[in-house]
Amino acid sequence: MNVPSGVPSLAHQAGSWTAGFNVSVTPGVPGETIVRFPQLAGPGGVVHVTAVHDGPVVCQAAKWMPVGPDMIVFVRCHQFGGSPLTVPFTVTYFESTGVMGGPATAAFGYVHYNSGIVTQYNSAGAGNIVAVLGVGWYKVTLPGLGSAAPAGNLQVTAVNDLAPARCKVSMWAPGAGAQQAEVRCFNAANTPQNSGFSLTYQRERNINGRWVPPKAFAYTFDHTPSNPGPYAPTPVGVNYNSQGAVNTVQSSGVGLRMITFPKVGYPIDHVQVTAFGNSPEYCNLEMPWNTFGGIATVRNVVCWNATTRLDRASFVSYTSTA
Repeated sequence: MNVPSGVPSLAHQAGSWTAGFNVSVTPGVPGETIVRFPQLAGPGGVVHVTAVHDGPVVCQAAKWMPVGPDMIVFVRCHQFGGSPLTVPFTVTYFESTGVMGGPATAAFGYVHYNSGIVTQYNSAGAGNIVAVLGVGWYKVTLPGLGSAAPAGNLQVTAVNDLAPARCKVSMWAPGAGAQQAEVRCFNAANTPQNSGFSLTYQRERNINGRWVPPKAFAYTFDHTPSNPGPYAPTPVGVNYNSQGAVNTVQSSGVGLRMITFPKVGYPIDHVQVTAFGNSPEYCNLEMPWNTFGGIATVRNVVCWNATTRLDRASFVSYTSTA
């Protein structure tokens, strides 16, 4: 979303609607943008949002609902401390049903939680579980999506229609029987706060759950932000590239991490970022990514402690319609 109203950049929007339709946006209350996804009305699904701004800003999903044939998503952004601010952002909405094809090693699942599971999907057909561990602290279990070694990617977005909020992954425990992750949510400052959230797990699928098409997607887990790089995160399962190339991460300065996704970088494309760790730091995109010669370059993922940049771990997911 790069305009306050009208039709956002066609280079960064795509969906399962028929030809001739586009995403459109209108302004709402201060800091709010109302996004209309055409012909996607449905019973639920999940939303993920990432701010695209060079300052300490967070974007969240307030709510989403079908209106006629369309899905309407209310996105709210705020500066650290809570002051509303309209900034560019990436937003994706998707809904999955039924059995998914693809390689046996692939897996996909999501949860929209708000004082209980609102909507969910699990490619193994199991029921996902969310347990409350404390104030703003949740444990998500995705049965049947396990892996012997760490593999896949996680994205989390705060869903709150009442107050500024942000959520992140604080723990990830892959296991043979299930994927388990803990989510921590905070208020506009750094205080734990109960909040709804969307969590998505992808393994050898793009962020929307598709396998083929598209055939060009990648994700990585920058778990060692102290490494100046360029380095390829390990094990290989957390640094997946659908074209068999090796994604790399390197420092662009304090709190700035440049991610390179070779052989998958083609418009029309999309990026989501989620911070990782127990502390209340958060991450967004410093500026829009770019593609050239089949290479997607995210420059940069930027992470913050309040209003100060610092090196922190993050999950990054890229997908193209190619």
